[in-house]
Amino acid sequence: MAGKFELYQDKAGEYRFRLKAGNGEVIATSSESYQTKASAQNGIESIKKNAAEAAVDDQTA
Repeated sequence: MAGKFELYQDKAGEYRFRLKAGNGEVIATSSESYQTKASAQNGIESIKKNAAEAAVDDQTA
């Protein structure tokens, strides 16, 4: 099974998302809450667009 984004409302009624791996494990979460569902969906789309080409900045060296 492929990974999936889950869009949900938090206890304050604001929107957040998390990315789950195919095995159901949460591998990423939104670092902020969004006031509208559309804004949260835009955040998901931004990750989908930018993550594939993102560089890895190894700061352990």
